[in-house]
Amino acid sequence: MLETPLQSILVTLAGPVFGSFAATFAHRIATGGSPWRGRSRCPACGHALAVRDLVPIASWLALAGRCRYCQSALGRFEPAVEALALAIAIIAIARFGDGHVWLAAGLGWALLALAAADARAMVLPDLITLPLALAGFAATAWLAPERLASHAVAAGGAFALFLAIRLGYRRLRGREGLGQGDAKLMAAAGAWLGPEPLAIVVLAAALAALAVTGLRQWREGRVDLVAPVPFGAYLAPAIWLVWIADPIRMF
Repeated sequence: MLETPLQSILVTLAGPVFGSFAATFAHRIATGGSPWRGRSRCPACGHALAVRDLVPIASWLALAGRCRYCQSALGRFEPAVEALALAIAIIAIARFGDGHVWLAAGLGWALLALAAADARAMVLPDLITLPLALAGFAATAWLAPERLASHAVAAGGAFALFLAIRLGYRRLRGREGLGQGDAKLMAAAGAWLGPEPLAIVVLAAALAALAVTGLRQWREGRVDLVAPVPFGAYLAPAIWLVWIADPIRMF
C-alpha cells in the first residue's frame, strides 16, 4: 500500500483530471458525440484544442475563460466540474487516511460525472450507472460481506419503487415525471448504502432540488411547476455525502 502522503498527492492530482473527463463526458452526451473518442474542440469555432489548452483549471484561468483561437467565452461549467472533482479528492483525503481514500474518491468522481451529465443533458447514462451499481456490490462484499444481501434487497427495492413512481406519474399526468436513469441511480445507491439511508438520500435531494429550482425561478421572475429538473444531479451528491459520512458502518 502506498504511504498516506503519497496517496494524498496522487488523489489530489487525479481529482481535476477526472473532473475534466466528467465535464467532457457531459458535453459530448449533450451534443450527441462519442464520450470516449475524438479530440476536444472549442464549442464556438471547432478548433482542436492542444494539450496546453486542456490542463484542468489552470488552462481556463490562464486564458481568462476564453478560447485561445477565437476568443469566445468558454463558460464556467468545465472549470466548475474540475474544481468539484478536486474538492471531492480533498474531502476524501480528510475523511480517510488509508487505502479507502481511493474508493471514496472514485465513488465521488463517478457520481460527479452522472450529475454533470444530468445537469447538462438531462441524462444518466447506463455507461456509468450500471457499473456503479456493480461496484457498490463489490465494495459491500469487500467491506461488509454480511450486509451484501440487505444491500441487494435495497438496490432492487429502490429501483422498483422509482420505476413504479415513474410509470404511475406518466399514467396519471400523460408525461414523464421521473427518468428511468433515476431509478437505476437509486439502485446503485442501494448497492452502496443499503436500505436504511435511502430515505435520507431522497429527502436531501428533493429539498435541494426544490430550493435550487425555486431560487432560480424567483430570480427569473417566473413560476413553472412543470419545468424539468435534473433530479439525478441532486441524488448523486446526496448519495456520496451519506456514504462518506458512514461507509457501510465499518469505520
